[in-house]
Amino acid sequence: MSIAAALGHAAARLATTSDTARLDAELLMAHALGTDRADMLLRQRDLTVPDGFAALVERRMSGEPVAYIIGSRDFWTLTLHVTPAVLIPRPDSETLIEAAVDHFRARPPQTILDLGTGSGALLLAALDQWRDARGLGIDVSPDALTIAAGNAARLGMMGRAAFLPGDWGEGLAEPFDLILVNPPYIAIQAQLPRDVRDHEPHGALFAGTDGLDDYRRIAPQLSPLLAAGGMAAIEIGFDQRDPVSALLRRAGMNVAVRQDLAGHDRCLIATPG
Repeated sequence: MSIAAALGHAAARLATTSDTARLDAELLMAHALGTDRADMLLRQRDLTVPDGFAALVERRMSGEPVAYIIGSRDFWTLTLHVTPAVLIPRPDSETLIEAAVDHFRARPPQTILDLGTGSGALLLAALDQWRDARGLGIDVSPDALTIAAGNAARLGMMGRAAFLPGDWGEGLAEPFDLILVNPPYIAIQAQLPRDVRDHEPHGALFAGTDGLDDYRRIAPQLSPLLAAGGMAAIEIGFDQRDPVSALLRRAGMNVAVRQDLAGHDRCLIATPG
């Protein structure tokens, strides 16, 4: 079977379980071939379907996310290593970086804090955006910190990025120009797609009966950690603008909102009041 035929067959099967069936098939094929997707597509007439491709398709058919199968995910300008120990970075989260780019057009941030760093996606994207900045990633999960540090090392950023265990901003004292926060914000009773529910870490997803538990803890911590002229970019669920904004305002902060590419409220921009 040719590469093109195998991709068509796999995409047809995956269409029953994935909204991105063709892309999934292409990423899995490239991984099985040990190359990247662009190279595979350019050279597909000269390539042979590898023996391992069918097994990868079966894993995806069972609901396992592509990012965990191939071990990587693109985010902002980077390709990051991911495992089931960390949440898969989403394009929606790039809204936080976009908000920071707008805020710091006149003066780049020098210090960056990433609360709940996971794979390190937000911190490393920001450090790639501002090459003179230094950053700190905090996470409660030792496995996540190992993955984040590994990503920083592969990207040549360990001289500018540090990772420490911690409980959000508790115990931190120094101010930061930019604070990035992507906490768990899903209510425990919410219905999720099978690949998310069965494979991604629940500790990075769920936050109590209303999805606000972690925001309640984080909001009072932010203002003391923000330098003058700084900002915090906080990811929210599409329906959480009002309650999270209220928490931030009660903590003495000014709040604005930024929408993602789908037009959903996605990022709250908090600045010192």
